[in-house]
Parts: sequence; structure tokens; C-alpha cells
Amino acid sequence: MIVRTLDQLIGTERDVHAEGGQWVSRRFVLDSDQAGFSFHETIIKAGTETHIWYKHHIEAVYCVAGDGEIEELKTGEIHPIKDGTLYLLNAHDEHLLRGGSEDMRLICAFNPPLTGREHHDADGAYTPHPEHDAYARLRNG
Repeated sequence: MIVRTLDQLIGTERDVHAEGGQWVSRRFVLDSDQAGFSFHETIIKAGTETHIWYKHHIEAVYCVAGDGEIEELKTGEIHPIKDGTLYLLNAHDEHLLRGGSEDMRLICAFNPPLTGREHHDADGAYTPHPEHDAYARLRNG
């Protein structure tokens, strides 16, 4: 059994900050935990915008505090996000994630799992872990 608290993660290598300061991700469960997914708490800073395109991952996101919005770049559709909203990036959806009037607290799960130190590349994607290349090939044809 693994038991972790947020206080235990803050200030460690599992406490990952965006280079531009738009977000902070506390990574509770990672690939090394061998759960088949990773699980994170992410804070999106108020008034920020982040381009994201998870070409190699599926992500489920549940908002537990704050507000913001997600814009689907393929359609231009904008969805408000607030406490109680879930969105699922099940089609490798390229999007803009915007913080609203206050910081947004999100609970996120990734498949395949993250290793822990990923940062968004120029396309807004995380590079897949080499052990998950077969999964990425299956999902992307």
C-alpha cells in the first residue's frame, strides 16, 4: 500500500512547476509506482493560458476548486470549468487551458502514466516514456 500526503510532496521532485509559472503539478502516483496510470493535483494560476496537446496520453481532469475554461482548438468551442466539472481528453485534443479569476485546483489521471519530470514540449505534449511506445503506436495507428 502507498500512502502519500500533499505536504510530503511539496518541495520534492514530485512538485513540478511550469517554466512560465502558469501551473504547478503535484504528482502523487507515477509510472514507478506501477499502478498503470499517474495521478496528480494541478493548480492552474489565475489569468494564465497554457497550450496543451497530449498526443501520447489520455487525461481525465476533475475541477475541485476555482474557475477557468478550456478551448478546443479543432472546433473553437469553449467550455467553462468550475468546481464539479470533469473533462476527458480522450481524443488527444489540442486545447488552450485558461485560469479564470482565481486559481483552479484540478485532480488529474494520465494513461500511460507519467514518469514525473515531464514538461510540455513546443507542441504542448509530453514525450512518452520509452516503455510505453507500444501503447502510443496502438492509440495513434
